Amino acid sequence: MKRLLVRLAWLLNSFVVLSISPWVNASSEYNMTQGVTEISGQVYELHMLIFYICCAIAFVVFGVMFYSILRHRKSKGAVAAHFHESTKVEILWTIIPIIILIAMAIPATKTLIAMEDTSQSELTVKITGSQWKWHYSYFGEDVEFFSLLATSDKEIEGIEVKGAHYLLEVDKPLVLPVDRKVRFLMTSDDVIHSWWVPAFAVKKDTIPGFINEAWTKIDEPGVYRGQCAELCGRAHGFMPIVVHAMAEDEFDAWLAEQKELTIAAQQAAQDALDASLSLEELNTIGEEVYKTRCAVCHQANGEGIPGAFPAIKGSPVALGDVDVHIDTIVYGRGGTAMQAFDNQLTEKEIAAVVTYQRNAWGNDTGDVVQASDVNAYKVKQSGGAEGSADEAQSDAKEQL
Repeated sequence: MKRLLVRLAWLLNSFVVLSISPWVNASSEYNMTQGVTEISGQVYELHMLIFYICCAIAFVVFGVMFYSILRHRKSKGAVAAHFHESTKVEILWTIIPIIILIAMAIPATKTLIAMEDTSQSELTVKITGSQWKWHYSYFGEDVEFFSLLATSDKEIEGIEVKGAHYLLEVDKPLVLPVDRKVRFLMTSDDVIHSWWVPAFAVKKDTIPGFINEAWTKIDEPGVYRGQCAELCGRAHGFMPIVVHAMAEDEFDAWLAEQKELTIAAQQAAQDALDASLSLEELNTIGEEVYKTRCAVCHQANGEGIPGAFPAIKGSPVALGDVDVHIDTIVYGRGGTAMQAFDNQLTEKEIAAVVTYQRNAWGNDTGDVVQASDVNAYKVKQSGGAEGSADEAQSDAKEQL
């Protein structure tokens, strides 16, 4: 009978272990994915090691428990022993857990140290989070850009069928080379965000006024997706991350192309100062800028969200002095969610969106603002008109 009970206990434990093994080993949504970097592989192996240790502990504990329950059941006439201590047992159940914890702590500590070691990096990228987009800047390369959600409004509103990467697609992905150690410097312009790409085992908070560091070295080319993992406001779910990893020679070619595009964009911005666009041309450009940069707060209909984001439709800013309107977009408004777009939009785009806002939704001021007007206003603020920027901001707050 004793042998039968032992066999039953082992059979029960074996059934439990075997039943969960396919679940553990399968690449499924229920288990951690292994990732495409060396550090993500270490994290995965550490995760599985701890999991197997927990399974082994459960196997022993439940095995002893079930054996004791069956072996000493009342129907067998078992009589409880009367004792109150065992020094040997107490020493064992103190030493064994210590050994187990040390066995887990050593690889865990090594992995954590490796995760924080950003030395000997070959490329540095500054990542800045802001509501609700990412700004990437390649140190020493004169290449930077904003990465915004590319999912269409029709998908979000349910008019069109949602795509395979719904809310996980951007207009400009972060491009990185494989087989190079890349260091990330992370900060934020407004609130706390968190840059998270599971395939890299990288998740780091971006905090205003602080610089956090992380790193990755991608083993396989491909497209990898993540998202902001810190609740950061109304459009928190609209901050996807897309990383395009490519071969080193392809990355070098891409980087050279981006430098040429930057030079061309600077020349185009200079040429725009001499251009004079029609109201229709400015409205067309301004509408696109408004959809991608303004509508998330002020809404597509310009009516904003009462108590959170002011309306532009019928707004004193949109109907009032043009300089105040330009100042609001260029320099933002301290203490509010209104960001400064001076380093995010070109002077042509600022002029276009100001023109659009002053002529959409029944505002109909007829005002036409050119890139040269925006440039002249910025020169005036940075030049001899001391205090004029503060005055413009004060006027804007009064109008709001």
